Amino acid sequence: MRTICSRTSSDYKRLTKHENEDAQWIIARSENVCDKPLLGLQLTIIQVAEVGAAGVAIIATTLGATFAFTLWFGRLIGVERKLAELIAAGTSICGASAVIATNTVTRAHDEDVAYAVACVTVFGSIAMFAYPLLPGLLHLDAHGFGLWAGASIHEIAQVVAAAFQDGKQAGEFGTIAKLTRVMMLAPMVLALGFATTHRMKSKGPDHTQARPPMPWFVLGFVALVGLNSAVAIPEDAKAWIATLTTFLLSMALAAMGLETDFRKLKAKGARPFLLGLAAFLFIASFSLMLVKLAG
Repeated sequence: MRTICSRTSSDYKRLTKHENEDAQWIIARSENVCDKPLLGLQLTIIQVAEVGAAGVAIIATTLGATFAFTLWFGRLIGVERKLAELIAAGTSICGASAVIATNTVTRAHDEDVAYAVACVTVFGSIAMFAYPLLPGLLHLDAHGFGLWAGASIHEIAQVVAAAFQDGKQAGEFGTIAKLTRVMMLAPMVLALGFATTHRMKSKGPDHTQARPPMPWFVLGFVALVGLNSAVAIPEDAKAWIATLTTFLLSMALAAMGLETDFRKLKAKGARPFLLGLAAFLFIASFSLMLVKLAG
């Protein structure tokens, strides 16, 4: 009887653990399906044009340079390639969503995904609180600060929280810059997919080949940008959608907090954490340099 009770208790704890993990996973994934496409209704092609060729160039250059630096530094300090790719994607593009999208071609272990999500959440949260303290010290106007925040902070929700601390103009421009950066997730993941496929082919026919994925939530976002640009959406509907999006963004932040497990960070050792820190410092400093050079 004691054995049965012991096994029942153990099974219950294991099931409860899995149920909690499944709930966290569903909540976190729901941000991809819900809040990011809806953000497309707050953006038009005209607004993207307002970022300007220089702004788009800064965002794209920062993204590519950060991804390349993270992979290089990961090899240098001995971080496994798959985990380095996830951290690179999460830091350079759009946080946890980019980690999840990238893993469709990287095919890393769940522990690597959780570690990468934890890294980008921790350092993105640090940026969310630290950036609003810096515009005066760095002599950045609203436009420059918004561009810097949008080009370098990990998650959309974190950009919104940080950029609006410097005023409405900085907040709106930071959000547009970040959404422009999110649009670059699709080509980046597809390019990584092709690179992975080529690498697997070079190892011979016995290796499983990864197919380049289609990041549907990004395509949904782009489609809604086009819809918002072509069709005049009533202001009442826009206000309701903005409120819903804010609510979903808040849920996304809470979900990311649920997925951040410092025990998993510790179990993986210090080197991947150091990689996440280095990538965070690189994207912050590199994008700031470009913003300053652009004047």
